[in-house]
This record gives sequence, structure tokens and C-alpha cells, in this order.
Amino acid sequence: MVTQSARRIDYDLPLGNDPASVRRRVEALERVLERAFTVPGLRREVGLDAVVGLIPVAGDVVAAAMGLYLVWEARNLGMSKWQLARMTANVAFDTAVGAIPVAGDLFDFLFRSNSRNLKIIRKHLDRKYPHTRVIDA
Repeated sequence: MVTQSARRIDYDLPLGNDPASVRRRVEALERVLERAFTVPGLRREVGLDAVVGLIPVAGDVVAAAMGLYLVWEARNLGMSKWQLARMTANVAFDTAVGAIPVAGDLFDFLFRSNSRNLKIIRKHLDRKYPHTRVIDA
């Protein structure tokens, strides 16, 4: 017997390898990494990338690993080596500068490598798999 919560998880988590599932998965991950909550008073959205980056060394490694997951998904979509290199460079730049104490934390607050990578993935999906496009109202 499948419970109601199990059905909800099944609908919320796109577990397939088809382009539509990948699109939903990478968009959800980008939202968590870059726009999970709003900083009160500043009205600025931040995510786990900036928050986890506050933890010295380990936080930057974890943030880089989560960012590289987007690159891995892009590779599975068959994106070009040039696109994958650009995405990897975004994550590497974010990680390298983010590792600098204090200044790196401010940089993580402003530079959104995962949003940049999502833009690259969306462009590829819109061109190769236009049926996966979601129209926002």
C-alpha cells in the first residue's frame, strides 16, 4: 500500500532520465542553491551555496560538489564539451574566490554560478528538447 506522502514524493521528485525530468531536477537544485530564502531587511534571495560557504573549507567543498552535480546532469544530457567547460569554470571560479575568508563570503552572496549554469542548461534544452519548456505565467 502506498501512502499519501509517498505519492507526493513521487510527484515532487523527478527521478527519470528524460529531458523534462532533468530540467525539473536542475531547476529545483538551482533554486535551493541560489534562492532558498530571503534575507530579512535586504530582500535579497540567498541559498545553500552562500550559507554553506560560511563554513571554512568544508563548506566550499560541499558547495562545489553540489554545483558540479549540475555539470554532471548537463553531461548526461549530451551537452558539448565547450558548454561543460564553461559550467565547470563557473563552479571553479565560485569555489576559488569563495574560499577567501570574509571577501569570499561576500562574493558568494553576489556571484551565482549555479544560476549561470542553469541558464546554459536551459538554452541547450530549449534548443534540443523544446517540449520540456515551461511557460511561466
